[in-house]
Amino acid sequence: MSEPKSSVRPASAPKPALDAVMADKSGNPLRRALWLDALDRQLRPQLPPPLRSRCRLANVDGEHLVFLVESPVWHAKLRLAEAQLLDAARSIGLKATRVTIKTASPTPTRSPALDNRNGPHAVSAATHKGLRDALACLQDVPSKPKKRS
Repeated sequence: MSEPKSSVRPASAPKPALDAVMADKSGNPLRRALWLDALDRQLRPQLPPPLRSRCRLANVDGEHLVFLVESPVWHAKLRLAEAQLLDAARSIGLKATRVTIKTASPTPTRSPALDNRNGPHAVSAATHKGLRDALACLQDVPSKPKKRS
């Protein structure tokens, strides 16, 4: 009688996580984000120094570049540098003809819950003491042993 073939596969090293994600279609958003980041790093040095740290390439849609800035002031300054930005984009191989600038507030670095501790809904010291006293009243009082009859 012949021996059944073993279904044990030879041991192979596991793929690094990034390689595993990039291996199929599910890696497309990540590939695009990395591509946009690389373009951003190429375009920003072409801008005037104050603008470099205040804007970020958000999207490229065909011939359309979309940038994000922190405030209306930087929106206006980037609009003035639009021709310079389009020239820089064309110099790295993009066929850019249009720029859209959007103003977006920077992401908060702290939790909103922490910021609201002293906000309009903060609990006063008197309320805090009252709640503590009420909690103390609710605590179980040692019960007396029941009499057996």
